[in-house]
Amino acid sequence: MMKQKKLVVIGGGAAGFFCAVNAAATDTELKVTIVEKSGKLLSKVRVSGGGRCNVTHACFSIAEMIKKYPRGEKFLKQAFHHFFTSDTIEWFEKRNVKLKTEADGRMFPESNSSETIINCLLHEANKYGVEILMNREIVKIEKPDEEENGFHIISKDGFVLEADFICIACGGFHKPDQYNWLTKLGHSFESPVPSLFTFNVPKNPISELMGISVENVQVKINGTNFSQRGPVLITHWGFSGPAVLKLSAFAARDLSKMNYDFSISVNWLADYHENSVLEKLKLVRHELASKKIINKNPFNLPQRLWEYHLQQCGINLEIRWADLPAKQQNQLAKQLCAQQFNVKGKTTFKEEFVTAGGINLNEVNAGTMESKIVPGLFFAGEILNVDGITGGFNFQHAWTSGWIAAFSIKHYIENLK
Repeated sequence: MMKQKKLVVIGGGAAGFFCAVNAAATDTELKVTIVEKSGKLLSKVRVSGGGRCNVTHACFSIAEMIKKYPRGEKFLKQAFHHFFTSDTIEWFEKRNVKLKTEADGRMFPESNSSETIINCLLHEANKYGVEILMNREIVKIEKPDEEENGFHIISKDGFVLEADFICIACGGFHKPDQYNWLTKLGHSFESPVPSLFTFNVPKNPISELMGISVENVQVKINGTNFSQRGPVLITHWGFSGPAVLKLSAFAARDLSKMNYDFSISVNWLADYHENSVLEKLKLVRHELASKKIINKNPFNLPQRLWEYHLQQCGINLEIRWADLPAKQQNQLAKQLCAQQFNVKGKTTFKEEFVTAGGINLNEVNAGTMESKIVPGLFFAGEILNVDGITGGFNFQHAWTSGWIAAFSIKHYIENLK
């Protein structure tokens, strides 16, 4: 009779739990242990989507989905063929967790509470006897030699665990030296830099409009090809919102090299360019000649933002459209389509912090999540050099990589029998 096999999952987040519960469910003879360094389980799941948990995104085309990942596109193109959005929805529904789709494509549990997802995963862990060890930070993994099977996993307090298989799902690290225990196994990594952050625009009058959101804005990083379109939120420190967060993700490495000191061009009317705005302004001057410029906002911008733009161009708010000087009209067109801002610094949110960087993908098999360097060692989630924009994409990668690792381990064991 074959000795009971042991899987140790390092990390009690979404990817780690998904690997653990799926591995335990598919092979009841496998002993599965989750080791978490903190005193909290599934902490990102808990805070995601404002406490509602943005489980995935209602995108059912792999070709479209992979465009949402600034890093890891090719890797995920292969991985998503094994476990994709529809599989995630089905997995949770089979466990009585129904998901709903919002207008922007984000998917949440119908309960609107992340606790539903947490309880589902904890219930699965309990059902299949997954052991959970908390407050244990792993600092070393000793590979088996030729005569001895299995790994020795050593925690900071000297506690030693034995395992036949390991899945590393400990999330993204923020500092290069945190990877030391993995580089000792022969792996290399892309150095971590922040992703998904907001732009700080210090001492700019725009911050007085904090709380105003504009639906369709184009933001470009000057001197680069990086540009994004979508909603922008004005904050008391600068700019946030989907367009800015997306831009920060795709330009994460370049902005790090610039030390977060750069300039942006903002087109507040993404459907227009300078010439088409000028044409519209000329038309409005004719049609609304006798109306006060302050009262008639032809672009449906929030009123306070419209007033701000007029003031920035030195336009008297009380004048009629017919009396708008040509020079100020041209200035207004430029202001609306190509306003310049100097960005100095960023703001990241620790709860939903995402890193660009991680274990190099050419060292991991995308179809199995197994290390190409150390047999029996698997990876899942943010520890890999994969990251997505906001909208449920990082969780989809967590579910996909966790599931693939679990089923690869199952096949591994079957081949040993």
